[in-house]
Amino acid sequence: MKQLKKIGNLQDFERVAHKHLPRPLFGYVANSAEEGKTQLANRQAFDRYALRPRALVDVSAISIETELLGQRYSAPFGIAPMGISALTAYRGDLVQARAAAKAKLPMILSGSSLIPLETVQKDGPTDWFQAYLPGTLDEIEALLARVERAGYRNLVITVDYAMPPNGDNNRRSGFSSPLRPSLRLAWDGIIRPRWLFGTFLRTLYHHGIPHFENNYAQRGIAVISKNVTRDFSGRTHLDWSYLERVRALWPGKLIVKGILHPEDARRVEALGGDAVIVSNHGGRQLDSGVAALDALPDIVQAVEHIPVMVDSGFRRGTDIIKALALGADFVFIGRPINYAAAYAGEAGVTHALNLLREEVVRDLALMGVTDIGQLAPEHLVARP
Repeated sequence: MKQLKKIGNLQDFERVAHKHLPRPLFGYVANSAEEGKTQLANRQAFDRYALRPRALVDVSAISIETELLGQRYSAPFGIAPMGISALTAYRGDLVQARAAAKAKLPMILSGSSLIPLETVQKDGPTDWFQAYLPGTLDEIEALLARVERAGYRNLVITVDYAMPPNGDNNRRSGFSSPLRPSLRLAWDGIIRPRWLFGTFLRTLYHHGIPHFENNYAQRGIAVISKNVTRDFSGRTHLDWSYLERVRALWPGKLIVKGILHPEDARRVEALGGDAVIVSNHGGRQLDSGVAALDALPDIVQAVEHIPVMVDSGFRRGTDIIKALALGADFVFIGRPINYAAAYAGEAGVTHALNLLREEVVRDLALMGVTDIGQLAPEHLVARP
């Protein structure tokens, strides 16, 4: 696509998405909790490590294929779950899933998505689904049965959402849940006609008012409903016994996302979890929280037999390399993929994944590393 020629890295997608998306929607994707300290910490953590290259290594062939949970992927990264992606890009979840499938990479469908999980699994496709556990065991059992019937094999349970975060930054940018019609919201759409006609009106014409489709076994509430917050409440009582019940019910791979403490990682492994994702939700939940990269080494040391994945703040190939050198088995990327889909649909996501792949291969060659599996702490130098 002609418009992608000026996109040279993932940060470029954020800049063009800022101009393309209405202020409230861009704000929703970009915003972090409260003062943004956790989000900033995620980025600053990468600066605490420098790469240590080796010279005169034959790097004419570089391998970045990665084995994860019994599957072979073309690179050590995939697409993190992101809610309401179908508001920022037309059929956004499908767009992400299709691009990931063609690239032979995983895409995790969010439980807060606006396209039925059955549709995404069939037309995407993806076999990764991320769930926020409903509040009762009956609701949990019904949701898991639905996900299993749809053909998903990898279930990601996000555990860092006991209650919705402070929404002051979203309100400041004009985003609300439920979405409330206003003159400002209308103006934000009118002055961005490509989004208005290409995403919003196109969605209304073909699919009607978007609903939260995948929080429960049945269809959820419309995004404009005054009772929309009920789909995101009622979780404060959830504890480890609920996760144990999920393990007993779920026949596929169980991945627990939102782990930042090594003891929690050990508990996941002990109850039969298949993997953990070290994550602070991209800084969207708890402000002043630990950076995911800083939490990673202790969690890698804490578990013995399960993969450790990580997300939150990744933007460059060197970011991925640093995480893998610290012991991560895989990395997931969030916001930049959302921006890529918003700006250029499936072609945008494909371009973003290709840019990241090229960066990883190029950086490994410059480091004198020929296989992604060779990365180790010795390739890093901690900065003072």
